[in-house]
Amino acid sequence: MPVDKNQIVEKDKAVVDGVELSAEWNRFFEQRVVFDYDTTALDKVTEIEGAESMGWCYQCGQCVPVCPVDNVGEYGPRKIFRNLQLGIDLFTSDDLWKCTTCMNCLRVCPKDVNMIDIMPAIRAEAVMDANVPEELQEAFENTFEYGNPLGESQRKRADWIKETGSEVPIMKEIKRPVDVLWFVECYPAYHSRGKEASAALAKVLNLLGVDFGVLGTEEKCSCDSQRLAGETGLFEEFAEHNIGLFKKYQFNKIMVTDPHALNAFKKEYPKMGAEYEVEHYTTFLAKYLDKLNFSKTLNYKVTFHDPCYLGRHNGEFEAPRKLIEAIPGVELIEMPRCKQQSYCCGGGGGGMWLDGFMADHISERLSENRVREAVATGADVLVVCCPYEVSRFEDAVKSTGNEGKLQVKDIIELIVEAL
Repeated sequence: MPVDKNQIVEKDKAVVDGVELSAEWNRFFEQRVVFDYDTTALDKVTEIEGAESMGWCYQCGQCVPVCPVDNVGEYGPRKIFRNLQLGIDLFTSDDLWKCTTCMNCLRVCPKDVNMIDIMPAIRAEAVMDANVPEELQEAFENTFEYGNPLGESQRKRADWIKETGSEVPIMKEIKRPVDVLWFVECYPAYHSRGKEASAALAKVLNLLGVDFGVLGTEEKCSCDSQRLAGETGLFEEFAEHNIGLFKKYQFNKIMVTDPHALNAFKKEYPKMGAEYEVEHYTTFLAKYLDKLNFSKTLNYKVTFHDPCYLGRHNGEFEAPRKLIEAIPGVELIEMPRCKQQSYCCGGGGGGMWLDGFMADHISERLSENRVREAVATGADVLVVCCPYEVSRFEDAVKSTGNEGKLQVKDIIELIVEAL
């Protein structure tokens, strides 16, 4: 007959309600096991606005196998919750910065423990206490001083246009309404591979006769990744700047290259009273498939990586695939982890600027893990549509020894190649 611990009140009591105690119960007495625990560390988290749901965890463990960081290390919301029970201070722990806010844990959590709200809320407290990894702090400072995390001059933000060979109207120069305001973002404006994708997109927009314009040197970072990394003040300042520009010009919709900007404009800017019709470039172009006159057959086997902030966060899975499948000669082979279950590249939630920090906590970069999965499909090309991913995956192709086996290309680059 089982014995209730709560019935046991005396150390040396050998019998409870006439039931002789087992050797296991006697060991329990001898070790003086304490069943209560200190909730101070957990309470410190759940008292923060936005982080309340951390206390809802009931340790089912469904989040751990889908956590991309646990796949290459030791992590997951369940493990964070357990550490909080043990008294570990998340505000000063390295665990605070490992989460990429990929949303895969929330997808499977029966209690809606929302790390997408929890992590930014706690990180914001750490930022105010100047408890931030050095790499991330540098990205914050670059954004504040230069308007972008790369530390490039604001005056050079539109220099990529000179390299396109296509007409790219700048709003302050044309001084007229446009149908589509293209928000280019930082990596597509400054990073060498991002600029190549921007040039390709500009070419396609012109071929389609789209009436569009860009903000040029007036544009500043959407700062959604900085917000998720805890810099809410920076986000609000830059949001006010960009909203001011949107009010300055006339347009019908915003098209973005970066899924993180999509997330900001769809979910965060409305909280500041600014609502717009916003589309990712793949969603926008998928409606023009009948006007894309392909003249070249590519004969590629490709696999596609779903960006977390386009797919899970904003529900767009089909438009990129429609574009890929429309390209003559291209065969799409899905990776085992795709669509809702897609793996994370490691760049979200500030992870783009934390590779050095993460190296001490994981066996391999998330991007390397993903590249190995892409190679295993037998694909020639890993296709992406987020500006963080081209450079991350190209580096991972080299570091995993897969040069010559796998190319990394943005969807828009494949489209131009086939045109």
